[in-house]
Amino acid sequence: MTQDLSVPGWGGVAASLVLVALAAVIAYRQRLQLTRELVIAAVRAGVQLVAVGAVLLILFRHTGLPGALGWVVLMIVIAGQVAGRRGAGLPHAIRSATIGVAFGSVLTLGVLIGLGIISTQARVVVPVGGMVVSGAMQATGIALRRLHEDARQARPAVEARLCLGLSAREAFLPFRRSALRTALVPAVDSTKVVGLISLPGAMTGLILAGVDPLTAIRYQIVVMYMLLAATALAALAAARVAERELFDPAQRLVPLPS
Repeated sequence: MTQDLSVPGWGGVAASLVLVALAAVIAYRQRLQLTRELVIAAVRAGVQLVAVGAVLLILFRHTGLPGALGWVVLMIVIAGQVAGRRGAGLPHAIRSATIGVAFGSVLTLGVLIGLGIISTQARVVVPVGGMVVSGAMQATGIALRRLHEDARQARPAVEARLCLGLSAREAFLPFRRSALRTALVPAVDSTKVVGLISLPGAMTGLILAGVDPLTAIRYQIVVMYMLLAATALAALAAARVAERELFDPAQRLVPLPS
């Protein structure tokens, strides 16, 4: 099925650096002060992908499902660190982010494997797990950042609700809902226009590999549905954990740095 697939060789990969050079020239000419970061990002991406490719080659051939699940756990830990930095200023933001990403990813991936929707082969679990963890990470980061902003800017409103006798959870509920809506909007919007504006990654990869478009579409539908679930679960879990850290035992809103 894939015998006619044209994959760029290493020479083609090197030639594609022309595109990076073009972007760097534009950044330099427009004085964006991003030229150095752009070049470093391109080099870092290449090195990381080559290293990951070598590791995955070993993982696919020798470790099976346990190795794949171990790799997913590593992705969750890294994603928690990244998403936690988005919520910098919140107490224990990294812990909240990691719990959120883990909750959304493990539950979603568990359903996919448990119901037999995806294969338990390592070469399937790792890329699907990567998509799930990535979606959960983005939603968690957005939710925590919005929570931090609301906790600082809406402090008088929260304290007023506390003075009216509401519990900490009830007093902060409108702001948690606002953070969750903000976190879910990108996933919802992407789902609404899937296939109309662009062909998503999973579908594009399958089509490039020679898979029939209708078969690729079935896989992409599963991907979009799992991302909706992962983002919603991760954002909710992270927001609930972070919310508890925002109040002391006396249900007072703790001070937050700007």
